Amino acid sequence: MLDLNKDVKYVKTVGPNRVKLLNKLNIYTLKDLIEYYPRDYEDRSKPKNLYECIDGEEVLIEAMATGRINEMHKGRMTISRLIVKDQTGTCYITWFNQGYLRDKFQPGRMYRFFGKISNKNGRLEMNSPVYDEIDQSKNTGKIIPIYPLTFELKQNTLRRIIENGLLEVKGQLPETLPEYILKENNLWDINNTIERIHFPIEFSDFNKARERLVFEELLTMQLALLKLKNNYEHETDGIQFSKDVHMSNVINMLPFRLTKAQLRVLEEIDRDMESNKPMNRLLQGDVGSGKTVVAMIAAYKAVKSGYQATIMAPTAILASQHLESFKGILDELGIRTELLISNVTKKKKAEILEKLQSGEIDVLIGTHAILEENVVFKNLGLVVTDEQHRFGVKQRSTIAAKGQNPDIIAMSATPIPRTLALILYGDLDISIIDELPPNRKKIETFAVRKNMEERVNNFIKKQIAEGRQAYIVCPLVEENEDMEGVADVISYTAALKKELPEQIRVTYLHGRMRPSEKDRIMEAYLNRNIDVLVSTTVIEVGINVPNATVMMIENAERFGLAQLHQLRGRIGRGAAQSYCIFVDGSGKDSPSERLQVLNKSNDGFYIAEEDLKMRGPGDLFGIRQSGIMNFKVADIYQDSSLLMQVRKLVEDLLMDDPDLTAKEHESIRGWLSLNFGNLVDFRSI
Repeated sequence: MLDLNKDVKYVKTVGPNRVKLLNKLNIYTLKDLIEYYPRDYEDRSKPKNLYECIDGEEVLIEAMATGRINEMHKGRMTISRLIVKDQTGTCYITWFNQGYLRDKFQPGRMYRFFGKISNKNGRLEMNSPVYDEIDQSKNTGKIIPIYPLTFELKQNTLRRIIENGLLEVKGQLPETLPEYILKENNLWDINNTIERIHFPIEFSDFNKARERLVFEELLTMQLALLKLKNNYEHETDGIQFSKDVHMSNVINMLPFRLTKAQLRVLEEIDRDMESNKPMNRLLQGDVGSGKTVVAMIAAYKAVKSGYQATIMAPTAILASQHLESFKGILDELGIRTELLISNVTKKKKAEILEKLQSGEIDVLIGTHAILEENVVFKNLGLVVTDEQHRFGVKQRSTIAAKGQNPDIIAMSATPIPRTLALILYGDLDISIIDELPPNRKKIETFAVRKNMEERVNNFIKKQIAEGRQAYIVCPLVEENEDMEGVADVISYTAALKKELPEQIRVTYLHGRMRPSEKDRIMEAYLNRNIDVLVSTTVIEVGINVPNATVMMIENAERFGLAQLHQLRGRIGRGAAQSYCIFVDGSGKDSPSERLQVLNKSNDGFYIAEEDLKMRGPGDLFGIRQSGIMNFKVADIYQDSSLLMQVRKLVEDLLMDDPDLTAKEHESIRGWLSLNFGNLVDFRSI
């Protein structure tokens, strides 16, 4: 019987050493393995005559070896050269330090080679190609998937492991979508889909396989969200907070004036809190628009009405900064705030848990640590999650279960066009802070080509000499041989340390580090013990560092506009002028039209709308994925029309069968139960 939860180490050709590498990619089970989708494909199926080959293109040739390999030695390096020809020309093929190839090729025999052609004064050359004998198709003669890798794991190795995994599940995967949905929407079955997403015969196979996977992701998400919304709407026993507790008591004592947008949103929240229905509201606003102070005022109303509030942030440092902000205002009003993060001492944690349960703590601010079972509130009335897409439906519901239908505010600085937000956050009402405080200086933004890097580095040196700090963002964690020309954090940091003066302190940060290590580095940066922080996009949900004035993003063409805008929001938080530099590594003469949108506007919602218009079918699985909702395949921008189609289907489906009790919906019901547990509360589960 098929066991998708089988440990991946038992898949053929994995073993104890490779299992560690697979675990680094979050592949632990057979299911994880077959759902580890390619990020790209190489078409090695259509050969070209040598005469047709263009300098710089990756191409498949079929040619005859004219002799044996000729070996030369340069120091410790072995250079192996083979001359091949077809009916239209000759090509010189070179490999480095691959002495085992010495007797691999027989004169007069035909072979296939795939690699990058270079034309040097009329002489065609190819370095380190992959190859096959003409009657084989192990590495050539077909469309080849390219996977995201970790250091020491080669494409060929991972490809072979995935092939073995697919052989184990061939034709046995249980179908998750009802037959009528597959037929009505012209979708492939799950077994065909999984096989073809990895190994398409034609590129049209990939499109069909991807469509099926996207459809399924969107459908199940929408079912869960709409069911949650229906559950909320039928609840009548939400908390009715006191009409005698006025938010204006806090607003009037703030050392700054709130914007009209903040006041409008507070009115919406106040109205929700005073009704007897549980509030479930998404609070969207650009970085720096003042969402935290809105959450603080809502917490004040909850506490003064006799309840507790909790604020959950994605990082320990962000939680600590929230605590500082809250204490600065709420201490004067007699409201007791406390911080719960994973690195508090055992003794301190026990004290916090005791005070929380007895009601001596009014507002608890923390990270995922709040979700733990032993965190018990006396009377939880308000839950706020910061950067809500980092937590998701499941965690939001887990924390809400710690109270009796508490009001929920989910905050997000990720700008999403309203049309999409209404669907993506189908279980929430939406409030938008669409105005920045008047004292915020506009961030000077530049889109430049790669050849401007020396000037940019000099500018960074100048800023640091003036006592400022800089962020540099790279798309990759470590060097990847399959993504030539794409900056990675580890190599970039090493090169930058050599280039910048010794006294400039450069450190790197990325998502594979332990949370405690990430927090340690961010704290050092906040305390000005690091001058330049080279990082992946892990900093997009970061902390408030007013002294950071430069944000440089390498290979900016590989990110979505909304994500670039959010990264830009990490700076411009202090009194000094800030600068954001997008480095376009595409090799084009001028930075792309996409990047120019960021020059024109600082409005995250306008940028998100433009991103939606500009995203093209070329953005398949690349690092430009939005990351919102943690989809594996779907992209809310690229797949927005399909998202709207699926939304309509789900609304009709739930109208006909609200609890999914019909026999044909058994598979969907099982999938929802597996992924959302009893959060969705289908009575038949």
